Amino acid sequence: MYLLGYDIGSSSIKASLLEAASGRLVAAATSPKTELPIRAERPGWAEQDPRVWWEHVVAATAEIGAQAGGRLDDVRAVGISYQMHGLVLVDRNLDVLRPAIIWCDSRAVEIGERAFAALGPDRCLGRLLNSPGNFTASKLRWVQEHEPEIYRRIHAFMLPGDYIAARMTGEVQTTPSGLSEGILWDFVDGRLAGLLLDHYGISPDLVPPLVGTFAYQGRLTRAAAAELGLAVGTPVSYRAGDQPNNALSLNVLHPGEMAATAGTSGVVYGVSGRTVHDPRSRVNTFVHVNHAPDRPRYGVILCVNGTGILNRWLKGQCWPAGAPAYDEMNAAAAQVPVGSAGLTILPFGNGAERTLGNRNLGASIHGLELNLHTRAHLARAVQEGIVFALHYGIGTLREMGLELGTVRAGHANLFLSPLFCEAFATLTGARVELFRTDGSQGAARGAGIGAGIYGTPGDAFVGLEAVRTIEPRPDLAPAYQGAYARWARILERELAGTQDP
Repeated sequence: MYLLGYDIGSSSIKASLLEAASGRLVAAATSPKTELPIRAERPGWAEQDPRVWWEHVVAATAEIGAQAGGRLDDVRAVGISYQMHGLVLVDRNLDVLRPAIIWCDSRAVEIGERAFAALGPDRCLGRLLNSPGNFTASKLRWVQEHEPEIYRRIHAFMLPGDYIAARMTGEVQTTPSGLSEGILWDFVDGRLAGLLLDHYGISPDLVPPLVGTFAYQGRLTRAAAAELGLAVGTPVSYRAGDQPNNALSLNVLHPGEMAATAGTSGVVYGVSGRTVHDPRSRVNTFVHVNHAPDRPRYGVILCVNGTGILNRWLKGQCWPAGAPAYDEMNAAAAQVPVGSAGLTILPFGNGAERTLGNRNLGASIHGLELNLHTRAHLARAVQEGIVFALHYGIGTLREMGLELGTVRAGHANLFLSPLFCEAFATLTGARVELFRTDGSQGAARGAGIGAGIYGTPGDAFVGLEAVRTIEPRPDLAPAYQGAYARWARILERELAGTQDP
């Protein structure tokens, strides 16, 4: 029997087919082969059409089917991972009312800050563990204020994964973990956060019914099955946001364990057995995938928006189209010494950054010497700048009592770069363990748990392949610490509103 997992990203849709008994990857596909466009009609905006996500779900599934030689008839369960914090609005026919406002869209920052002040920091942090910030509920309030005609037609608001599940099953649902990522979960009462809905004047009737993360979540309709080439009635049995799901894919489920990603955005995700929050809401706490009232599990997320997207920007500007650019960039960067010969890059160019108090600082280059620095220096300074931004945020995790010992990550994206891994391990002092997995494989394993195919969650990680372990380099630590200190001074000047000389 087989398990099928999808990862609905803002860059692409990924799909993986796993053999349940062995955990072996049978087929994998990504659609599109380039990257999905993000529409930004105004500075700080970021939108995508959810119907395009579905088109690429169908395309990726067709490619999986071609690779697997007809084995899709034996798929026993489907799981969905998705980009977090997005807002999808549908009418009663499940027709999309407007483009989705996705995770890196900053338009609702001021709305969230006003709500935080009006409700009071103690109340918000005590019950929601977060500021309403720029999350899904605040984005819905923005639609209510600025697009009232659309708002009046809403039957339900959903997260991206809820929409894809609804396209598959015809059922509109969400999860406690999903509500928490929209800042709509009351951690004290363990239910929908009425205080924020009341403040925003949003009817709870717009909130989809709840279903468990690992649970029966509907079956493929005849129409969806025909589009996907799957059997009618195949159960959807798992859905989770991309960062909780990434932690699941790495078997990061228990207090003290940590995961990391460095795709479009960069994340360090720690699991806690108690409710913790940052008084300044620079990192955020959500319900983890395996949370239960008698065994609480919370995911604490440090997120830097501008990571892989910055590396992609540099590739587009400095490396020829069609070349195996990321490998070339990594090799070029490795020829430059630690510190990039004084070249420093702040990677904050993909919307408001939570670690900076929801400031939209923008990306910037400092210390560029035209007679010295080359594209190789830029490549190294980009990777170092991303590591430095993550390290800056890790300070908040440590203030909250979360320590980095071992960090698990998928052998993908920036973690394919030996330089990036070395810099991250050496500066943070953490051992980095890399595994051959990704979000779509995690979603497939989650589907197996939800469908009861695996007796325990631990059984789901059969076949999870370790790639290598990176230890900190004490000999390079002083150089990295010096480069980071320079980076941090520049950041503080930028945050203070001064110009670098």
